[in-house]
Amino acid sequence: MQSLIQQKFLYYLLALVVVSLDQYTKLLALQHLQFATPIAVVSFLNWTLLFNTGAAFSFLSSAGGWQQWLFGGLAVAVSVFIIVYIWKLPQHARLLALSLTLILGGALGNVYDRVTLGYVVDFIDVYLNSCGSLTRVFPSCHWPAFNVADSAITLGAILLLVDSFVNPEPFSTQSPKK
Repeated sequence: MQSLIQQKFLYYLLALVVVSLDQYTKLLALQHLQFATPIAVVSFLNWTLLFNTGAAFSFLSSAGGWQQWLFGGLAVAVSVFIIVYIWKLPQHARLLALSLTLILGGALGNVYDRVTLGYVVDFIDVYLNSCGSLTRVFPSCHWPAFNVADSAITLGAILLLVDSFVNPEPFSTQSPKK
């Protein structure tokens, strides 16, 4: 039983590491980058400081401010649900727990920004040098800017999908009856 509890705390510790790494990199971006001024890293990557007041891809960014409370409250509610769900998962559900841990860490990293700053700090700008024949449809070949928290959420979602294929049978989070 002790090893199960230790395993659960390791998941929570990993979520804390994700939040810490996210906040540290955002602090570096705020200290060393100028707003909307790209710094080329390699041929497909810039560091570009941007502020997102909306949801994913700046959805509802010009809604007037209410969306910050909605997204913040939603992220807190989902985070509480994930914390409880991870605690109830059986020991063998490691991939599911890892995926939820990454989502939790990313959600908490971004909600911290929303609560303390009123926006999420983004600074990773991935792009293609040329969109080729897609230029008419996609005049900009830049993926929307993102951060470490967004990366953790994306990786967690991918692992969640992988888990659904690897472990297609749902299991109960409750202990089996004896």
